[in-house]
Amino acid sequence: MDSAKQGNASGLFYALGAHAVWGSMPLYLLLVKSVPALEFVAWRLVFTLPLCLLIIALFADFAELVQVLRNRRTMLTLLASSTFIGVNWFLYIFSIQSGYVYAASLGYYILPLTMMLLGLVFLKERLSRRQWWAVGIATVGVAALAAGALTTLWLSVSMGVTFGVYGLLRKTVAAGPLVGLTVESMILMPVALGIVAWYWTTAEGPAMGQGTGVALAVAGSGPMTAIPLIMFATAARRMPYTVIGFLQFTSPTIVFLLGLLYFGEELKPVQLACFIAIWAAAGLFTWELLRGAKPPSGDEVASRGAGD
Repeated sequence: MDSAKQGNASGLFYALGAHAVWGSMPLYLLLVKSVPALEFVAWRLVFTLPLCLLIIALFADFAELVQVLRNRRTMLTLLASSTFIGVNWFLYIFSIQSGYVYAASLGYYILPLTMMLLGLVFLKERLSRRQWWAVGIATVGVAALAAGALTTLWLSVSMGVTFGVYGLLRKTVAAGPLVGLTVESMILMPVALGIVAWYWTTAEGPAMGQGTGVALAVAGSGPMTAIPLIMFATAARRMPYTVIGFLQFTSPTIVFLLGLLYFGEELKPVQLACFIAIWAAAGLFTWELLRGAKPPSGDEVASRGAGD
């Protein structure tokens, strides 16, 4: 197995792991539903930074971190990426806590199309003919879903675009997954501490004063934030961004199923038809990806030579 295939194989593991965590996030957010979205985003940062620094201290070294902190261009890129991910976190938590589970699901169905577009335009990546067919089928499904959810479409589109741009920046920035997240957390930390301090002065008080259960759930936001983001950034650096983009259909599918089976949201016939189209497209794309990983047969080589 050559290095490209090894990168794809390991990248696939990290990508699917990240999506498994993100897809199950609505269940975790039930534990902190009494915490305002803005405050919870702030606590995520407060608990993420110490965890990242601890991992660096135990399993890496601070040389790369120091190098990144001294690189002005890298720091500006991470400033932008931290802004996009911070906004994305807030929008996602707000949508779940407000009962817009399908809006969150649609946002992350829009995300793969956004990521593939960014990969094609900015990274000059290419898709096969069958993969283009898959993208077309998925686009029709997503467009139909969007047409039926116009009141919350702004929320869905914002979630898709903010994370898509974040992923592109993290793929191209000169910083490893762990160090990049550490610096992003450092950049956002003053804002996070300010938000936490403000909630401390309110009549309701901070989330950490709502009882042991809520406090532990809020503290758990550190690993719930750091682990999938590190896995995603690792996958993004090892695989084409267009492929990473299509894999993004995994987490919204989990969110969709949770909305249907656990949260009891109504499933309309048009939604079912659209989701089936999206899943069929995902299957076609995946099949073509696996097919492309295999050595072509003699007939395939001949047909390609003939202009197929």
